[in-house]
Amino acid sequence: MDTGTHIVMGIGLTALATQDPAMTGSFAATATTLIIGSLIPDSDTVLKLKDNATYISNHRGITHSIPFTILWPLLITLFIFTFFKNIDTGHIWLWAQLAVFLHVFVDIFNSYGTQALRPITNKWIQLSVINTFDPIIFSLLCIGIILWIIGLHPYISFFPIVGILVVYYIIRFRMQAIIKQQALKQIKQEHNPVKVFVAPTMRFMEWRVAIQTEAHDYVGRSYGRNIVFSDKSKRHSFPSNDLMKYVKDDKNIKTFLNFSSIYRWQTRKLDDDTTEIRLIDLRYLKNGHYSFVAIAHLDECMNIDHSYIGWVFSEDKLQKKLFAK
Repeated sequence: MDTGTHIVMGIGLTALATQDPAMTGSFAATATTLIIGSLIPDSDTVLKLKDNATYISNHRGITHSIPFTILWPLLITLFIFTFFKNIDTGHIWLWAQLAVFLHVFVDIFNSYGTQALRPITNKWIQLSVINTFDPIIFSLLCIGIILWIIGLHPYISFFPIVGILVVYYIIRFRMQAIIKQQALKQIKQEHNPVKVFVAPTMRFMEWRVAIQTEAHDYVGRSYGRNIVFSDKSKRHSFPSNDLMKYVKDDKNIKTFLNFSSIYRWQTRKLDDDTTEIRLIDLRYLKNGHYSFVAIAHLDECMNIDHSYIGWVFSEDKLQKKLFAK
């Protein structure tokens, strides 16, 4: 989820924690515990300052893993114990654990996903039923906060919302399944789908759809049950091993291959001296442009001149970022 949603989740948990007799010693300690716990797994955002490959490789990776889901609450408890008095460290730890767990748990439902089961597996868990920012979820949590602020009991303010959210998530899973079935029906002339991707947008009835078959890639959007494929392209064979061996260890290309769940690839000669390899994530088509790509330029000696990975919303900007390195 986005930072704003994690913050309102932390405030909601703070409201509920005020009903724990062991947490009544300091409201400041309670609020600090729950809000920090709701945000701290995303502390890896600082890696953006280094480069995109490092950020994409690690964001929602180890900081959302099983060891860190256990470690973060211990660090928060130590911090609260150091700066606040009259606290029950056991209950501080329990509430911090709940906040961290909920942060990691809700993140698995969007298309970015997390490595929540690391180190058991490094696989990205991407259920793709909730948009990174969901206005319905955010609004419901804000309503609960307002009701609590004006004096309603926290249980009355938030427990009905929890029930509504459970039903909402079930509905989203059902909608995703229906759209997936409809999308496959519309390309029934091709009987060998390789991958199917269906993910939400900020609009309740609008979903992103991408399907790979053995022959073509289909990318589009659903509007209700009506699916419009705006891009159909013939699948190209994967760049030969003779070519890929020169780029497979490049950090930008390697990061893309590890992160993207459905993509296409292109190779072309830009001139006699330069070969371009471009990997295109099919999940992010907007206004006719694929915004998440990895690209590498090889010179005539098969050395990498330039490479880049990231979200770029026009070809001009992509070229500027590529050659800015």
